[in-house]
Amino acid sequence: MLKRVFAAPDPGRARLRFASRAVLGIGLATAVCGLAGHSLHGAVTGGLAALLALFTVTDVTVRGQAVTTALLPVVGVPVLAAAAALHGVPVARDLTFLALVGAGVYARRWGPRGHSLGVFAFMTFFVAQFLHATTGQLPELSAALVLSVLTAAAVRFGLWCYERRSSPAAPPLPPDGTGLARVTTRQAVQATAGAGFALVVGQLVSGQRWYWAVGATWWVFVNTASRGETLVRGFRRVLGTVLGIGLCAFLVAPLHGAVLPTAVLVAVSVFGIFYTAAVSYTWMMLWVTLLATSLYGLLGVLTPGLLSLRLGETAVGALGAWLAVLFVLPVSTHAVTGAWIQRALRCVHTCTAEAAARLAGATDADPAPRVAELEHLLGRVRLSVAPLVHPLNPMLGRKLRARRVLALLDDCAREIRGLVAVAADPVASHDARLAAACWRVEAAVEALTDGGGTPLTAPGTAHPAAEAPALAHLHGLERALAELAAPLRAPTGSPLVGAR
Repeated sequence: MLKRVFAAPDPGRARLRFASRAVLGIGLATAVCGLAGHSLHGAVTGGLAALLALFTVTDVTVRGQAVTTALLPVVGVPVLAAAAALHGVPVARDLTFLALVGAGVYARRWGPRGHSLGVFAFMTFFVAQFLHATTGQLPELSAALVLSVLTAAAVRFGLWCYERRSSPAAPPLPPDGTGLARVTTRQAVQATAGAGFALVVGQLVSGQRWYWAVGATWWVFVNTASRGETLVRGFRRVLGTVLGIGLCAFLVAPLHGAVLPTAVLVAVSVFGIFYTAAVSYTWMMLWVTLLATSLYGLLGVLTPGLLSLRLGETAVGALGAWLAVLFVLPVSTHAVTGAWIQRALRCVHTCTAEAAARLAGATDADPAPRVAELEHLLGRVRLSVAPLVHPLNPMLGRKLRARRVLALLDDCAREIRGLVAVAADPVASHDARLAAACWRVEAAVEALTDGGGTPLTAPGTAHPAAEAPALAHLHGLERALAELAAPLRAPTGSPLVGAR
């Protein structure tokens, strides 16, 4: 787990920039709320609104990101008003919360914008429960929300818009992207059922902090597409919470709510959330727990009993998600896993073709965005295969095959990154052997994704000094693709293909 975070590739230092900008944007938003005279509750609302604005908006273009960011207050303020108005009406409040869960998941059918607005709506209602917001606080909290989103937007699109200098890759849609409506409908029903369980049981555990359980169920469903993924994500959420609570006992509790050191810890937590989100959900949850606990310290309500309660409510939420995916319209793992692997392999071919064209002198060829897309897809493959490689999985054969596939796909990604780095060199020359190697890569990908073609064979091993750098990376890519044939061409019911 440590290696996954600190040794994971970070092409173009994208995660580092993402996390650093988040600290800057959220810090400025909180400072602006303070300068505007808002209370601690207003500053917390503003800081969390800025966090969501910087974390959840993932449109492909900068213009699209700006439009989605502008729409966040349009969704958030009415939800905040509803939460405040229903503060003293538990039944209506609970039904509205469940409706937001279903609507937020259903909105994912409209792509990144629908996903962002759905998350923002849900979390705005959640924050209102966190702060026990009432109608008397509504003007201040609404103003803090709008002001913080504007500040975050100024940082993201003005002060530090690193996306303008690169072509961001589109977040990959679920494997059956053309049937996205069916996927989101299924998941909306599952999430609502799971949240309903979490709400009822969470209130039995605590009449004040029950919303933690609903929040845990919601976030377990984010970025999952099968029951296996959801089960593993729920386990990691609980594990991250346990580790975070243990860390809080040493870092947060001794501060006793002191403003300056707690603010530093909040900034570190924000950086950790953004930096680790793409590579380890367990680590992200550790930092989320540290952040939430720090905020409770600032509010003066942090106690050992509260930490235990958070763990219990998190477990209830994870259990709600598990029950929902197991018994409400379940989606098996094997079909989702195979689809993500095929998409990653096709992206490998596209990256190779773009890099070869660049080496051949095509000035309009740009493989860099394709590399970013490949990283996204490999992340989805890891998420999908996670149930098979989990330490608690008792099926050793499937686990070994899945680990072999992941290792070979990582080899492909490493060779692609090296090939693209060579292609970016303006003095790199085109080698006539590149065309033949690229053709073999294309044939290998077609054989793996279509199930046809002749058996794949790895190229002969040449001394590294005898090969041009680009050709060496292509030969390494051929070898990895040839070795992938064994686990991926196994018949249905095999340890990998038939995994469920």
